[in-house]
Amino acid sequence: MEFEKVREEDVLKLLEERKFADVRDLLKDMEPIDIAELLEEMPEEKLPLLFRILPKEMAADTFVEMDSDMQEYLIQTFSDKELKEVMEDMYLDDTVDMIEEMPANVVRRILKHTSPEMRIKINGILQYPKDSAGSMMTTEYVDLRKDMTVQDAFTRIRRTGVDKETIYTCYVVNNNRMLLGMVSVKDLLLHNYDDVIEDIMEPNVIYATTLEDQEHVAEQFSKYDFIALPVVDMEQRLVGIITVDDAMDVMEQEATEDIEKMAAIMPTEKPYMKTSVFETYKKRIPWLLLLMISATFTSMIIKHYEAALATAAILSAYIPMLMDTGGNAGGQVSVTVIRALSLHDIEYSDVPAIIWKELRVALCCGGTLAAANFVKLLVFDRLSLTVAAIICLTLISTVIVAKIIGCTLPILAKRVGFDPAVMASPFITTIVDAVSLMIYFRIATAMMPGLGG
Repeated sequence: MEFEKVREEDVLKLLEERKFADVRDLLKDMEPIDIAELLEEMPEEKLPLLFRILPKEMAADTFVEMDSDMQEYLIQTFSDKELKEVMEDMYLDDTVDMIEEMPANVVRRILKHTSPEMRIKINGILQYPKDSAGSMMTTEYVDLRKDMTVQDAFTRIRRTGVDKETIYTCYVVNNNRMLLGMVSVKDLLLHNYDDVIEDIMEPNVIYATTLEDQEHVAEQFSKYDFIALPVVDMEQRLVGIITVDDAMDVMEQEATEDIEKMAAIMPTEKPYMKTSVFETYKKRIPWLLLLMISATFTSMIIKHYEAALATAAILSAYIPMLMDTGGNAGGQVSVTVIRALSLHDIEYSDVPAIIWKELRVALCCGGTLAAANFVKLLVFDRLSLTVAAIICLTLISTVIVAKIIGCTLPILAKRVGFDPAVMASPFITTIVDAVSLMIYFRIATAMMPGLGG
């Protein structure tokens, strides 16, 4: 059965006919994320009924995948018993993520229906900075002791693993919860029952600290292909783990932030359709104001050379082409360098090599653009040789300057502690526009002495 027909026709029809068992059969083989997407398209008044039709465990998994507005609506319709059942089946990190999105009155009701032990764990995670490893970890992991046998380990996994977010990777700690090593279920399966954990564990464990930036943590998952990463406090005590699904969420979040910054938009945490007009306005207007004010330097340069433009008015016709080409050239290299910085492919010490490389690329690109433009200016635009030469020399110079600015500004920004994504196309384009005009008029006044300046 096609998914579109399931969403648009079958479920609503079965609900209208009150064939709830058939709805349950229709949904039970779907993934929770797909069910959440289905519920998003349903009339709001149908959500509580559909949610109650789902099997208990599937309902909790689906609830986690819903957006915060749907979660809030369902919580308001839940009975105390239903809310408690959902909270009991949710993992700690998912619960914390949900609480952070809820208004205060909803949070109070949620906490009211969680156990005292769970409230302590929730408050413990909420105390960490928002974008830190501690804020995205879960305390639901399997820990072992180094003097356990493989059989002891399996016994503990069976006894405690049902409520853990992952049981594949187990962590070895001492009585003070100091992290000693790790062992996978694969390792346990391949050893004898009487082998001791200390003899088979991996003692050199890569870990994150609670205050470590979440973006760096996500990079560790990408670099080492982790399924889970342990988190320790300042005294090297194991306090939680981060699983790959949470790391993927951070990667998506950070990539979205970088894209927004590169487009001169202040990052927002809400999806586009969930962001109000006023909120969207507030995210965009600061950069637009800054870029508009900085663009006035372009007007000042043109005004300074208005006498030259009055003498050779044809020069003004090619200003947009020169500025756009410079902005495009700078944007190309800035995006490339910003991406390389995020992947740690380049460092500050690579600046000379990067400049040398981009200088050669700029000469090739600028030379090709100038040659093509020179033919056009002479054959189609029928300009004089001098004017065509001015335009083409400016074009080469502009591309060179744009490439140098585009590759150095993001690196320098990171060096002084700013996000390199801020130094992306809009900001660099504004700088290059002003510089390209100065170059243009300098070359023009040098090659045409009769121009005013």
